[in-house]
Amino acid sequence: MSDKDKDQFQASAVENEASGRAGMSQDELDQLVASTDAGGRSPSGPVGKLIVVVALAWSLFQLWIASPLPYMIGVGVFGATEARSFHLAFALFLGFMAFPAARTPFQLGLGVAVPLILSILFFIGSGGTAWWTLLIGAAVIVCVLLGSPKDRVPPWEWALALFGAGSALYIYLAYEGISNRVGAPITQDLVVGVIGLLLLLEATRRSLGPALMIVATVFLGYTFLGPYMPQLIAHSAKSLGVVMNHQWITTQGVFGIALGVSTSFVFLFVLFGSLLDKAGAGNYFIQVAFSLMGHMKGGPAKAAVVSSAMTGLISGSSIANVVTTGTFTIPLMKKVGFNSSKAGAVEVASSVNGQIMPPVMGAAAFLMVEYVGIPYFDVVKHAFLPAVISYIALVYIVHLEALKAGMEGLPRAYTPKPIVQRLIGMAFIIAAICALSFIVYYGMGWIRTVFPDTAGWILFVLLTAIYVGLVYIASKETIPEMSDDAKTLPLPGPTVRSGLHFILPVVVLVWALMVDRLSPGLSAFYAAAYMIFILLTQRPLMALFRGQGQYATAARNGVVDLIDGLVTGARNMIGIGIATATAGIIVGAVSQTGVGSALADVVEVLSGGNILAILFLTAILSLILGMGLPTTANYIVVSALLAPVIVTLGQQNGLIVPLIAVHLFVFYFGIMADVTPPVGLASFAAAAVSGGDPIRTGAVAFFYSLRTAALPFLFIFNTQLLLIDVTWIQGIFVFVIATIAMLLFAAATQGWFLAKNRIYETIALLLIAFTLFRPGFWMDMVYPPYEPVPPTNIEAAAEGTPVGEPLRLRIAGVNEIGEPLEFTALLDMPEGETGAERLENAGLIFREEGDSLIIDDVMFDSAAQDAGLDWDQEVLRVLQPQWQPSKYLMFIPAFLVLGLIVWMQRGRAAQASAGRRPQAAE
Repeated sequence: MSDKDKDQFQASAVENEASGRAGMSQDELDQLVASTDAGGRSPSGPVGKLIVVVALAWSLFQLWIASPLPYMIGVGVFGATEARSFHLAFALFLGFMAFPAARTPFQLGLGVAVPLILSILFFIGSGGTAWWTLLIGAAVIVCVLLGSPKDRVPPWEWALALFGAGSALYIYLAYEGISNRVGAPITQDLVVGVIGLLLLLEATRRSLGPALMIVATVFLGYTFLGPYMPQLIAHSAKSLGVVMNHQWITTQGVFGIALGVSTSFVFLFVLFGSLLDKAGAGNYFIQVAFSLMGHMKGGPAKAAVVSSAMTGLISGSSIANVVTTGTFTIPLMKKVGFNSSKAGAVEVASSVNGQIMPPVMGAAAFLMVEYVGIPYFDVVKHAFLPAVISYIALVYIVHLEALKAGMEGLPRAYTPKPIVQRLIGMAFIIAAICALSFIVYYGMGWIRTVFPDTAGWILFVLLTAIYVGLVYIASKETIPEMSDDAKTLPLPGPTVRSGLHFILPVVVLVWALMVDRLSPGLSAFYAAAYMIFILLTQRPLMALFRGQGQYATAARNGVVDLIDGLVTGARNMIGIGIATATAGIIVGAVSQTGVGSALADVVEVLSGGNILAILFLTAILSLILGMGLPTTANYIVVSALLAPVIVTLGQQNGLIVPLIAVHLFVFYFGIMADVTPPVGLASFAAAAVSGGDPIRTGAVAFFYSLRTAALPFLFIFNTQLLLIDVTWIQGIFVFVIATIAMLLFAAATQGWFLAKNRIYETIALLLIAFTLFRPGFWMDMVYPPYEPVPPTNIEAAAEGTPVGEPLRLRIAGVNEIGEPLEFTALLDMPEGETGAERLENAGLIFREEGDSLIIDDVMFDSAAQDAGLDWDQEVLRVLQPQWQPSKYLMFIPAFLVLGLIVWMQRGRAAQASAGRRPQAAE
């Protein structure tokens, strides 16, 4: 969001309030979303049509390379690097065509300063020989200063678009030559690299604002100025040729993993969401949420949380999520008693949380697959529980706010059934869904076994038959467009039935990902292809079943919806494509300079080696680095810089953290930057709708989001929250207990449980919540889980350790650059008759030097090697596991204290209710 947009928010709020409505008008909101996500320039005539055609071509290209067709016919097959080249070319061309350059003094100054500084650094990095770098920088500066109107594309903008696309396509056009001179770029490579980097950063400024451009520029500058940095982060000088080869010519920088994930996976999921929205699913989700929850206390706010969760499943943008659902939910929240700041804050907290909700997670899930190296199914499994718990807690926070203010919900247009009848109906529906799932799962397995060659076509016919049936059911219902001045709620039954066919593409997506375990790209392709089928047939089928006739018009409107969805999906991808490429600059600089290890040293010095301080510092750095960045770029930056820091320092301080937990930790705090003042873009968007103060909205939203901020600390120390190494029964138990704990945490931070909390009750609720989340903390204080033994007694310790349990070793050695370090290793005990035999089976051979125990050899591909052990390391301490009572015994005192609080608060709540009754009677 540009500074100009922020400056306009307050003026727009005043103007609209004067006209009878607080917040921005619908046209202004649409323009805001367009300028933020899809580009604010809308030229008329041939140029406008060209933008549409290029966006359409981009979507078709991405569908083509994701489909199996090129491999079936042997035509149009693109390698990974070639596909990335086209992907970035489309993004850069549309970035300059669709996003005008902001004209605020700061933005203009940045557009001049960055190419000036970098061209000088490039010149210095060439040893003063590449004078042409200064000319390229001057040309970019002139184009920035010439201006950038919103209603047309001037010649210099055409030049930027064409040169940007051409520099990206160079990797494809010169692919054979580049592959023959790996590591030895010629002058032509360097010229293209300099043009590409400068134009990529300018496109980043236009489409994403200044934050990512500044961060990428700082890292590029750091690459060249390494010898002049403080000793802690200094590195050797890098020449222009080395930097350009690394950043632009190879796949270590711009064309690295991040852009590859954007090309292979992210585009298709964004396109799928766009097509689903064009079909009417967005309005359907909102209507369903309101019909089911709008009548409750603070109902519109609860419906906002649920509808934002459903929208977040398919949305890659916090801001778009805020504006899409907030346009309807915020005015209705204000109608039942929420003030502007709280109404906006609820929408912000729920919309930003959509980015942590699987299966898309703002495209971060697909990046985690590449960075963590685990299957997509495992990423979703680990991320699911914290996201669901967070949403349940947010609904509870809304409920507490409604209780405190005495709010009611919106009136229903029907008389609800008795509670017993509703529960029986709900149980019947759940049983029917389970039975249907069972039949579908085993039925599909049977079809594939009996008809292996034609199973795909049979399944498509069956799915289409179900789709036609659901459209027939939907045709008998009429669902109105959601309005912010709704007087009554829609009926739940008809509302749910009016769009059940929208669930089918989601089922196709989830089935392909979770059951068939297809790649994310192929799964998204099948889901998008089925969405295209729905868009083309939905309107004609509705016209047929409703007897409306005019089938040609209905079919034509379906084609228009499809084209609109394809174009919108491509335009929504401009910022993400550019962001992943620019984030590649940062990743490339980290790998080229080794700044990651230097950052770990800085964090360790500042934290004093305390693991909690390390986590707090990492969280703060993630918030700072995430300011103003979209979700995808945000995750790339913070994971590249800070995830290795937690792993390294945690291991050095005795905390062995799974890599997925670390990546989710930095991801959670990275997206919290969308909430946190003063840069929280989602908070500014919500304030634009509500007419409230953006800073206050962001502050309240951050307060509501404390439960999201607490979860990463909890699952770092209790990885069961991520369903790591748990059975299904244990997973259900963890979910129930963790949900109760999070609700108690929310009650403590809101200052209200059954009645207003007293200070000691708030403290007690926090302690109970902590105990439920991490019962082992207290049990470890009573019964230490490990017994220290001298290193020379390691054989006895190994013999006394149960098979499969880890023996903890404190190790002293050196890192990859020869500096001394200490760390903790977990050595899983294999089978063996004696301790010596077990250690040998684990791949370890020792030698004693006086009182010291030295690792003499480590077998290849052994448990010892997996634990990070190496020869000539010294074993400083051995920690043998010992018997410990079940940590869940700590739940007994926790629940006893909770019962006492409930008893006290129920008494006060009853007194308060009795005191209000006479007033109500009067």
